[in-house]
Amino acid sequence: MLWDLDGTLADSREFHWRAWRDTMAGAGVTITEAQFSASFGQRNDAIIPAWLGARATPAVIRHLGDAKEALYREFVTRDGIAPLPGAADWVRELDAAGWRQAIASSAPRANVELMARVLGFSAFMTALIGAEDVRHGKPAPDVFLAAAAAVGASPQQCVVVEDAAAGVEAAHRGGMACVGVGDIGVEAADVRVTSLDRLPPDVFETLVATSSRRT
Repeated sequence: MLWDLDGTLADSREFHWRAWRDTMAGAGVTITEAQFSASFGQRNDAIIPAWLGARATPAVIRHLGDAKEALYREFVTRDGIAPLPGAADWVRELDAAGWRQAIASSAPRANVELMARVLGFSAFMTALIGAEDVRHGKPAPDVFLAAAAAVGASPQQCVVVEDAAAGVEAAHRGGMACVGVGDIGVEAADVRVTSLDRLPPDVFETLVATSSRRT
């Protein structure tokens, strides 16, 4: 079981928005919430050039990205965050059923580790995969392929849970079944639900069985 993090296991959107807004303001750039929304789920090395253009040198990208992520972690640590409905139940149930699980995120590893700890999921995860662990971000399949390798499973044995179009595409490009969570952007997922607590009990077993028959 390969979990996306932001927007799937927890709603961290507001923390990311505030961190980006304040960081970019400090650099003399005003971003709108619409611009932020369009970037959600992407890596910093894709987001910052879209906002800065030619000013986005490697050094600037690294500096602004590090500043934003430090501010984000400060917000999470100070204010705390809870799992989205159904997330904790599924993580625990899948662990009890013997599923190996990983978080596969476009976020920096430090964010992934902090979020897993604050959410209480660290003990249930075989692996935590972040932006530094792969060369290409979503919609490339790298992060999910790395997570599959980390849990010792073939792509056909994996199910990805995602809330963004880029993540759904990445899962399918990696040869994996995908559950899409949310109202927008997950239309191409194999199964779609508005919330994890609405998933049918046998959904993951069914998806793995169907995926295996295709090979």
